[in-house]
Formats: sequence, structure tokens, C-alpha cells
Amino acid sequence: MRTLSRLIEIMKQLRDPEAGCPWDREQTIPSILPYTLEEVYELADAIERNDYPAIRDELGDLLFHLVIYARMAEEAGRFDFDAVAGGIVAKLERRHPHVFADAHVDSAAAQSVAWEKLKAEERRAGGTGARFLDGISAAMPAMLRALKLQKRAATVGFDWTEPGPVLDKVGEELEEIRSAMVAGAPAPVIAGEVGDLLFAVINCARHLGVDPELALRSTNTKFERRFDAIEAELKARGRSLEQASLEEMEVLWQAAKNSG
Repeated sequence: MRTLSRLIEIMKQLRDPEAGCPWDREQTIPSILPYTLEEVYELADAIERNDYPAIRDELGDLLFHLVIYARMAEEAGRFDFDAVAGGIVAKLERRHPHVFADAHVDSAAAQSVAWEKLKAEERRAGGTGARFLDGISAAMPAMLRALKLQKRAATVGFDWTEPGPVLDKVGEELEEIRSAMVAGAPAPVIAGEVGDLLFAVINCARHLGVDPELALRSTNTKFERRFDAIEAELKARGRSLEQASLEEMEVLWQAAKNSG
């Protein structure tokens, strides 16, 4: 707690109107947001690499962002860091009655259902539950928001009970894209069909117990590794990517794929 108090004090000094850092003094909550998102992605990268020193450093960077947000809010007379910490403490205790009270849950799945139920009760109590899907921010990345929308709807039974029909839905959406292309549909119509396909694929991943974001990040890494292998092999042959034909690159791609 002493180091956290010191961090809060450092932020106060950095934001001092006279003796503080010019860059830190000029920042606002909206101006810091892009940097925060960048830090979250850097943390995700460190976690995927299982690099604990980097995870520690990235968590520190993220903590810095939490402290500067709280400091700017305090300066505006809105809230301070203690209020932020107090809010999450109260929320965690309220949403874990099986730990801090006398409720009982049998499994992690049961706790997920209970968690969503408690969140719904909080939305109604706070006057924010006019719509069942309220509270799922439109500012989220589209893939994450799709997943949260699907999970929320599933809590009231609007869901398939097994993966098979979901996979059939993926095939159905793919056929609708093909039909739209054959019919020469305008770009907005095709874009809508592509969106439906992506939504169905995310739903399929959810039913298979796969996190679609992590799955896609893994595939991105795999693509990068295999494409690097194509580039390296061509370079060893004294050629560049621009000089190679698609057929030649496909042969090298398959070789990279077969080697892992």
C-alpha cells in the first residue's frame, strides 16, 4: 500500500499546474484513452508470450493509467482513487455472495449465471434496465461486443442447446454471401451478409468453448510465421516476394504449413 500511495502522490506532482510535467498537465481523460487501449494490447501480447517480467511491466503501465484517470477526475471534483477502489470492493462483495455471504453455487458455470442475474438486478435497481441488452457498450471491439450480446441473450434461453445447429447457421450465412455475389448485390448488402457470417462464427466459437479473440490472435501469429517462412525461403533463393508468382508462394506456403 505504501508504494501505491507513492504512485498516487507522484501523479499529483506530475499534474501540478506549476511544477508538474508539461505533457502530463496537458492530458485529459479522452486524450489518454488511446494510450490506455495500446497498453491493454501490450499486456495481452506479454501474456500470450508467457513473459512474466513483461507482464509485470505492462501491469505497471496500466496501473499508471488508472491513477492518472482518477487524478484528473479528482481535480474536476468528481471522484478520487479511493472511490474507484471502494466501488470495485463493494461490487465484488455484492456479486460473490457465495464467498462473502451465505449463498451457494455448485460450479463456475452456475456462478456465471448467478453473476449475470446479479448484474441484471443492479441495472434494474439503477434505472438502467429499460432494455435487456443495456450496458453492453457500443464502444467495445465488434467481436467482443458480439460475444457479450450472445452471452446476455443466452441467459434467458435465446440460444441453441448444442453446437451442431450453430455450425449449420454458419453454412447458411456463407451460402447467403455466395447468393448475394451471384446476384450482383450492392456492397452494403454483401457487407451485411459478411457481418451475419462473422456473428455466426463467433456464436459457433462460443458454443465450442473457444474464445474467438484468442483463436484469431493465434491464427494471426500462425499466418505471420508461415509468411515469414515464405519470405525467408525466397530470400535464400535470391528472390523477393514481389518477384515470386502466386503459384510459387503457394508451394512455399504448403511447405511452411507442413513444417508446423
